[in-house]
Amino acid sequence: MILALILVPSVAAAAAFFIRSDVLRRRLLFFTGVAHAGMSLETWIHQPSAILGGWLAEDDTGRLFLTMTSVLFLASAAYGSAYLAQESDQGRVDFEEGFIFSNAREASFTACLLFFLAAMTLVTLSQHLGLLWVAVEATTLASAPLIYFHRHHRSLEATWKYLLICSVGIALALLGNLFLAVAAQGPGETSSSLLLSDLMHRGGRLHLLWLKGAFVLFLVGYGTKTGLAPFHTWLPDAHSEAPSLVSALLSGSLLNCAFLGILRAHEVCIAAGLAAFGQNLLVVFGLLSMAVAAIFISGQSDYKRMLAYSSVEHMGIMALGVGLGGIGAFGAMFHLINHSLTKAMLFMVAGNLLAVYHSKATSEVRGVLHVMPASGMLWLAGFLAITGSPPFGPFLSEFIILKAALDQGRSFVAIFYLGLLAAILAGMSAIVLRMTQGPSRDGIAASPDRSRAFTIVPAALGLLVLVFGLYIPPFVSRLLHEVARALG
Repeated sequence: MILALILVPSVAAAAAFFIRSDVLRRRLLFFTGVAHAGMSLETWIHQPSAILGGWLAEDDTGRLFLTMTSVLFLASAAYGSAYLAQESDQGRVDFEEGFIFSNAREASFTACLLFFLAAMTLVTLSQHLGLLWVAVEATTLASAPLIYFHRHHRSLEATWKYLLICSVGIALALLGNLFLAVAAQGPGETSSSLLLSDLMHRGGRLHLLWLKGAFVLFLVGYGTKTGLAPFHTWLPDAHSEAPSLVSALLSGSLLNCAFLGILRAHEVCIAAGLAAFGQNLLVVFGLLSMAVAAIFISGQSDYKRMLAYSSVEHMGIMALGVGLGGIGAFGAMFHLINHSLTKAMLFMVAGNLLAVYHSKATSEVRGVLHVMPASGMLWLAGFLAITGSPPFGPFLSEFIILKAALDQGRSFVAIFYLGLLAAILAGMSAIVLRMTQGPSRDGIAASPDRSRAFTIVPAALGLLVLVFGLYIPPFVSRLLHEVARALG
């Protein structure tokens, strides 16, 4: 099963290069997403056996991240199939940016999407920290062509920034692996294992100074890819310039995969008795990320960049929850689910707005509820969810993290956390409410949504976020508790 989860999207990606029919290629994309989601859900019923000497295996944390990756890819594949069909019906002119679209470009786009899924799957299943590093780097290489999809100077700049900054980060994470190998090397030994289980078993015998250095390097290295401030500078450009369905995957899945690298290092620190060291750093970077997001969201003139900075905020919230520990770790993992679903929904709706208004400028988008009623309602609902308004899931997960801070007597953290949430709510409200209300600008007439998939897919994601705000299924709750225990 584990091998199939990686090989199925990999083989489909290779096949996408050679399939000439656009229709067959889109069906391949969608049904690969269906097959991958089915296999991911199967792992909830039957625990797959470890392979390659334990290098590839699924634990509770990996199952959570794998499931979210698979669900979001299926949603993006459904949306993406309609996206590709729409531009074909419009004379092969892309409806977001207006450039001429070719068969070869569609083939490479589909193939890179599928390779991206394979790489993210490998991240979630890697139990060897060296292999995890390779998998995270593979996600960078697979996703870079997706960001450059529109082939203009802004997307080129965003892609180069993404590659350069994330490559520096991943180099620091590689150095972290070297530090960790030294920390795990006992007296008289000439080698050491980077298997997570071996590192956890030897936790009490790890060299603490080298382990501290390794964690800092992991936090900075993988934190760059995660979008934690101040290492987030690639993120607003990449999310803004990529096609909307790619932005949904970048924000909802890719950032999670990089965050998993930090969590794996944190698990080792816990086993070595350095839980407080890692937690304090996560609290600091979590609050810093929220503060940076609050500053840049306020007065933002590009609604896709606004969503990108919102991702910086929410990765900070997750880091803060893990840093608080206890019920805060539960809240952080629950927030991972809520943020991924909500942000994917919002980026897809943003693609709908861009297709009609032909602008990412917030000043150019007015009267969305009148022009696009379905997308307007989803845009408004997504805004309420992502800012932590009840009864949506993010409200509950953010409240749990707040409770963790109050239970620990960390009043300053709780007050600062609440103040930043309020500032971000105010900043986003000023933007989103102006976009949805009032008359539309001249030349924009009422327009029904282009395809049912463009509203059904984000509506389904929004419905899940609403359900999680009202009810957490027992099987999800059990998994979140197990992951929280692993995170201290």
